[in-house]
Amino acid sequence: MPDLIETYTGAYEAAVRRPRLLIVDDQPIMIRMLHQIFAAEHDVFMATSGENALAICRSNRPDLILLDVEMPGISGLDVCRQIQADPDLRDLPVIFVTGHSDAEAEALCWDSGGVDFICKPVSPRTAMARVKVHLRLKFQSDLLRRLAFLDGLTGVANRRYFDEKLGEELKRCRRFARPLALLMIDIDFFKRYNDSLGHQAGDSCLQQVAACIKKQMNRPADLAARYGGEEFSCILPETDEAGSLAVAQSIEAAVRNLQIQHPASPIADVVTVSIGVASTRITGVQTPEELIAKTDECLYEAKRAGRGRAYSRDAG
Repeated sequence: MPDLIETYTGAYEAAVRRPRLLIVDDQPIMIRMLHQIFAAEHDVFMATSGENALAICRSNRPDLILLDVEMPGISGLDVCRQIQADPDLRDLPVIFVTGHSDAEAEALCWDSGGVDFICKPVSPRTAMARVKVHLRLKFQSDLLRRLAFLDGLTGVANRRYFDEKLGEELKRCRRFARPLALLMIDIDFFKRYNDSLGHQAGDSCLQQVAACIKKQMNRPADLAARYGGEEFSCILPETDEAGSLAVAQSIEAAVRNLQIQHPASPIADVVTVSIGVASTRITGVQTPEELIAKTDECLYEAKRAGRGRAYSRDAG
């Protein structure tokens, strides 16, 4: 299960690499002091306004934010509220740095979404301890989130993550008038494979095919997922019909080249796959269900034409 191992490895590397801290304060002297405290063990980014802080969060995502409460323009509390309202940022832990220690000020920090606060004047030891605790919690949470979206047998993304990702990518495709492609991949005559060689061999076959498909995903945004049973799916953002067909053909050839013996297959002596390919633009399909249906139609055509091949259609 190489992808599952990669997930654990990635989480471990995230826990041991230098964490990224964003320090937000309109007072340069405070930024310099906090930088001196954390620079030895962290990659430190700095912002002197709420607007600048939000821009950094979106362009160079930190692991944790140290945020001054009172700033001109957008206050720290409002910055935190905007982070909480953004689905891409809401899991970022925010520790407020404040000169107020009364109950009302603390309540405002909690209510806006902060995970903790540090009172001014800042104690270096306290600041380092609180940052360390919340970074550890974040890395553990990141690991659990990744594991929740993995298929337990093959180590690629599971159906739940596929459904969420396809909805997000289709919305982005329509918003920016960019192409989006979907592949549905079915292992040919897999029931016969299981019946003739046993379920342990079937599980091994699924794992090898999943790893092979994953290797053909050449960009960070490309996603390989187990759709169900012996069926896999790939989401290819920013990919038109020609590009998605090329990816499908490379997957078909790569699986065939695994040379997994399939004595019960009537079309080849090795495991093969049939692939349906559909691509769309802003004028095309309206929902993930429509795109899946069109891709399934292409998968059916690939099977009807003899299997062990890819069939493509532009969805609109």
